[in-house]
Amino acid sequence: MNFDKNLIEKLAEAENVAVLTGAGVSAESGIKTFRDPDGLWAKLNPDELASIEGFMKNPETVWNWYNERRKVIASAKPNAGHIALAKMETLYKNFALITQNIDRLHQAAGSKNVFELHGNIVENHCLNCHTPYTEEINTDNKELPKCPVCGGKIRPSVVWFGEQLPAKAIMGAEKATCSCQVFFTIGTSSEVYPAASLPYLAKNYGAVVIEINPRETSFSDNADYVLKGTSANVLPELVECIIEAKGNKN
Repeated sequence: MNFDKNLIEKLAEAENVAVLTGAGVSAESGIKTFRDPDGLWAKLNPDELASIEGFMKNPETVWNWYNERRKVIASAKPNAGHIALAKMETLYKNFALITQNIDRLHQAAGSKNVFELHGNIVENHCLNCHTPYTEEINTDNKELPKCPVCGGKIRPSVVWFGEQLPAKAIMGAEKATCSCQVFFTIGTSSEVYPAASLPYLAKNYGAVVIEINPRETSFSDNADYVLKGTSANVLPELVECIIEAKGNKN
């Protein structure tokens, strides 16, 4: 892929970089996106599986679905896009990876400074007292897990529709966005707020904003650079170009 020389120069000179990732980054690891035409929400009702109301109405159904999702994610491996982002982190003085993904593949690839806006599917906690729950969950025996502290229902540590984002994650994400010189928005539909507001926030604070996506999004016309393609195809080559450019400056 031929990258704009000015883009590579800006990436080589930057010290502070923030990256927002969405479901498209994990799609090439075999994890379906939610909002594509053949995605998960095209076949399932999010109100039943990703809301507190759905969970309270039928917790067994919700747990069965999340356990199936966990099996898929447990067998998935980071792809070239995840690995390239972990490598990119080592190139900058300050680097923040802000993700809407719940699969923890960024961490598996080696990324360190990760803000999980939508929680993660690996951990669980009590719905009532928020105590972390570390026991294995098996719904085969039809018994749902209960909190050993207060007896409350145990739920996945993902953010459901209508819930607030984790305060620490969103505060860290906004701080990184406001202070970065370069902001990437990668593999995201740019439709889910407040995450979708971050590229606009970065532009308002003077950052160069780069979109990487195989499809046009609602943000594409606002990006300073649009790199058409999947993260697994674009990022490895882009990172090598940054390394080469940084080496030429030394």
